[in-house]
Amino acid sequence: MNMIKIACLGMSGVLLGLFLKQLRSPFAELISLATCLLIIFFSLSRLSAVFELLNTIGGYFSEQKDYFKILLKIIGITYIADFSSNICKDAGYGAIAGQIEVFGKISILAISSPIILALLETIYGFL
Repeated sequence: MNMIKIACLGMSGVLLGLFLKQLRSPFAELISLATCLLIIFFSLSRLSAVFELLNTIGGYFSEQKDYFKILLKIIGITYIADFSSNICKDAGYGAIAGQIEVFGKISILAISSPIILALLETIYGFL
């Protein structure tokens, strides 16, 4: 049921933004940003279930906590890069959005390097 509310909120924000854009109102972009922030605010209420899941999964990785922390950082970078990139695209700044995406990908590659090295060492150990 909550997903229907969020979908309605998003569609209302889009329709209001399109209406204001036709009137050439500077508030059209603010409506888009406000709608995104409201949806994120409502998403925060779901985080407790996600944290419980992460704690359960973290229990399985008790010996390799470092790898689990890296995985969580990668997930965080992905969400932040995607969110900020989409806001830039909505505002008409596609080039900046692209650079945010590139930086996010490079950050993920840099952070995941210990996992890549461990994987290569494991493969080399089998050969």
